[in-house]
Amino acid sequence: MANFIKSQEEILQKLNIQTLNPMQAEAIPLIENTANTLLLSPTGTGKTLAFSLPLLNMLDPESSEVQALILVPSRELAIQIEQVIRSMGSGYKVNAVYGGRPVSKDKIEIKHNPAILIGTPGRILDHFNRDLFSKTSIKTLVLDEFDKSLEVGFEEDMKSIIGQLPNLSKRILTSATQGVKIPNFVNLIQPTIVNYLDKKHNSKLSLRTVISPNQNKLKTLVDLVQHLGNRQGIVFCNLRESIEKVSTYLSQHDISHTCFSGMMEQKDRERALIKFRNGSSQLLVATDLASRGIDIPEMQFIIHYELPRHEEEFIHRNGRTARVDAKGTAYILKGERESLPEFIGEVSSADISKKAVLKPRHWETLFVSGGRRDKISKGDIAGLFFKQGGLHKDQLGTIELKPDCAFVGVPSSLAEELVDKLNNSRLKTKKVRIRVLE
Repeated sequence: MANFIKSQEEILQKLNIQTLNPMQAEAIPLIENTANTLLLSPTGTGKTLAFSLPLLNMLDPESSEVQALILVPSRELAIQIEQVIRSMGSGYKVNAVYGGRPVSKDKIEIKHNPAILIGTPGRILDHFNRDLFSKTSIKTLVLDEFDKSLEVGFEEDMKSIIGQLPNLSKRILTSATQGVKIPNFVNLIQPTIVNYLDKKHNSKLSLRTVISPNQNKLKTLVDLVQHLGNRQGIVFCNLRESIEKVSTYLSQHDISHTCFSGMMEQKDRERALIKFRNGSSQLLVATDLASRGIDIPEMQFIIHYELPRHEEEFIHRNGRTARVDAKGTAYILKGERESLPEFIGEVSSADISKKAVLKPRHWETLFVSGGRRDKISKGDIAGLFFKQGGLHKDQLGTIELKPDCAFVGVPSSLAEELVDKLNNSRLKTKKVRIRVLE
């Protein structure tokens, strides 16, 4: 049997978290001790941890069935929650299923029932209809970012899923948005409400406008990036076409970046985030899909290359910086004659005349063709890069381990040399291919 960790202190220590924030400290005992909870808190305040900690305490270590279901509106959020719960080292099996990858992969992953199943509504309903596992032991339902999950298009799937769960005893709904109507079929009776949306957690967010003399804001965007230097940030666009234009222009000016939008293949989206997380790219050029539910580091700034049409999207974008207790700046690129929407109000302008020295990106990402399914661990990969690759500890960046592959951050100057040394090396029982991730 797995080594189940039940102590909250042990888990927090494993996650390197010293103390819970006020929202988490209030929400965790309430979620654990009440049947229905509505958790409202801004993006980036740690809602995943707030519902995951009590969720683990509610699981039965003797059960071999699926006990908890977490429904999410996006693939990225499913992956993020899976990674967070895995990193807790609880001993419970957790899997995420979502559209954009073969159903056969899901079947392999959930052949042995996970205690916690995470997924997007369409893919979860597909598995429900295939009767791949019993639904009678699912007693806890989490609807994360429920305002998105209950939008038109998802609602019928959600209704069908919840209608197939006869023994639900606990419901946990989370959102960073207020005032969303919860349909009757959710059966959220007399919920305990934890509301941190009105609390001024974002007082450390600075809003600044950057005036573009031309309707085409591309040159102004590059001027702003050159002013900000080598710090990482997100450039938000409204359309895929805008992302393509921005990407082409940034490439012409040797500014490293990756793109992220709903029109990209799931594999490409995941790899764009991996390169951004480990520092291989400076900017993430993205649609509103990147405004919430993706796993990326704390941003010191975000840029509104194009303004969203609604206040809700503006709030979620800004939530990518100045998270929890940190400071951050949201820059709004604005034409000289362009007026800002009413929901933004008065914003002071930024002076970007001073340019920082842009240095080449220090990190590169290597792809390794072996993962968890091959019984390969992060320690195995680190050992390979230290012993055969000759890296020092400070030269090994982030290692991201997937079921069938892994990604490793290494110094750019050593990337090709490491590929020559390590390609076709043996990790456990598998000979792995190693290459630079394009």
